[in-house]
Amino acid sequence: MPQIPEKVHELTVGQLAARSGAAVSALHFYESKGLISSRRTSGNQRRFTRDTLRRVAFVRAAQRVGIPLATIREALAELPEERTPTEEDWARLSRSWRSELDERIKQLNRLRDHLTDCIGCGCLSLDTCVLSNPDDAFGERGTGSRLLVERRGPAARASRPGPAPDQQTAQCCGD
Repeated sequence: MPQIPEKVHELTVGQLAARSGAAVSALHFYESKGLISSRRTSGNQRRFTRDTLRRVAFVRAAQRVGIPLATIREALAELPEERTPTEEDWARLSRSWRSELDERIKQLNRLRDHLTDCIGCGCLSLDTCVLSNPDDAFGERGTGSRLLVERRGPAARASRPGPAPDQQTAQCCGD
């Protein structure tokens, strides 16, 4: 890993990439999403302050545990500009993210358990399979993987069979 002298207070995008382990394209993406910032030189080259290294490490660690970029951006926005996230910052944020991660773990465990059931039966039925048709609110009204919105009016009712106007206005395709 290349060392940058202490007297250098700003990093080029290449230096930041080399030191952080993030690709230059990832750094540009992080900047476009407001996760890190740079200033432009008179030659229009990006320059990042040294604290950006810590911010990139923060972003990458949060991404590794599944935190969405929008949530990471909100967390970083709470910190004063030019200040690196500290251990206390990480501890506070990780406590707030813990319940979200616990819920994701529960969802993944449920998916894993249903996957085993599904592979065992091999049905992949849109009627009953929780993987192909999760939380299907319209499953009791018919089969199908998507909904069609019914047209309203006498001409639409005459040209297409379906429920009467006083019934549900959406039905599953494939009925």
